[in-house]
Amino acid sequence: MANKKILKQRILLLLATGLALGFSRSPNGYFRILKVCAHDWKEINRRHLWERIREFYEDRLVDFRDNNDGTTTIILTENGRKRVLKYEFENMQIKKPKVWKGDWHIIIYDIPEKNKPAREAFRKKVKELGLLEFQRSVFVSPYECEDEIDFVAEFFEVGKYVRYIKAKYITNEAELKKKFKLY
Repeated sequence: MANKKILKQRILLLLATGLALGFSRSPNGYFRILKVCAHDWKEINRRHLWERIREFYEDRLVDFRDNNDGTTTIILTENGRKRVLKYEFENMQIKKPKVWKGDWHIIIYDIPEKNKPAREAFRKKVKELGLLEFQRSVFVSPYECEDEIDFVAEFFEVGKYVRYIKAKYITNEAELKKKFKLY
């Protein structure tokens, strides 16, 4: 069952990248179209691909658009785009460069009590990304992570309460270097 979930994620992510997957009403046309698609499409078992596309249609994640040349284009619906964001969110990681540049990336936030569930979810995801809780509502990382933090903040709709700071120096940074294994 895990393979089915991974296949579904992969197909939706490929659709989201802008690859158009066309289907012809005839098997010959179908295979001709798939043959010229990106390498990733070729790696997917065609029978399983069609089964997943049908499931997506039934779940209203994709829709079909008939083209004048007899082919059908599969497009992501709004629900499909939301699901793609969820997959990207679940698999998000902060890239760690081979050599640390010496900058500290600090995230501070003051999310109101009325948004407590979003605040807790934001805090949890930031920890999952590998940032260290420096103080309450303050996280630090030695790695560039502004895009990831912006994405998480927007995902939980708390972006206006989150600030990103890039600093060259933090007092007692030897302790942080040790925790992040930067020595």
